[in-house]
Amino acid sequence: MSAWIRMLSDDEANEVLKAALDRARTPHGTVDNVMRVHSLRPSTMDGHVTLYRACLHDSANTVPMWFQEVISSYVSTLNTCSYSYANHWANARHLIGETARADAVEAAIQARQPEEAFDGAELAALHYAEKLTLHPGKITAADVEALRIAGWDDGEILEINQIVGYFNYANRLLNGLGVTTDGDVVGYYAKD
Repeated sequence: MSAWIRMLSDDEANEVLKAALDRARTPHGTVDNVMRVHSLRPSTMDGHVTLYRACLHDSANTVPMWFQEVISSYVSTLNTCSYSYANHWANARHLIGETARADAVEAAIQARQPEEAFDGAELAALHYAEKLTLHPGKITAADVEALRIAGWDDGEILEINQIVGYFNYANRLLNGLGVTTDGDVVGYYAKD
């Protein structure tokens, strides 16, 4: 466990925190530091878990999972958040499945040049993610219309928006409290 504030271990948890920790457990049975950093305020852990799972792991989402993880990784790159990048790029790489394609995507997002690996609807989504991350006050209706024109429906636009918004929140949480991956199982898919 590593952060600039105190994080409580399972052994130190009272009943309220134990319940929150149980809701936050990964498929590996662990609680990642991104959630454990909330241990002094279990209610924010509960809210974070709910938001995270709704944005990235809801079965009703129709944006492909691999691309959800690419958006997550791109926003984390733009915010220089090594914690989220490490976890979500590992997921994206796994879901992309092809080493050469994954290498090309990673090089493009690390260079902040998504057009080197994407076009069409995917590129439009990454441009929207970049503008919403770096210049949120400059988003206009035209930016959303560009997503529609590129082929995303309104539900998918909402999904993209929520992923971008969530990662801007999470990246600031992690960077602002110095949270590291020390002790975490990196990548949701790392052990399947």
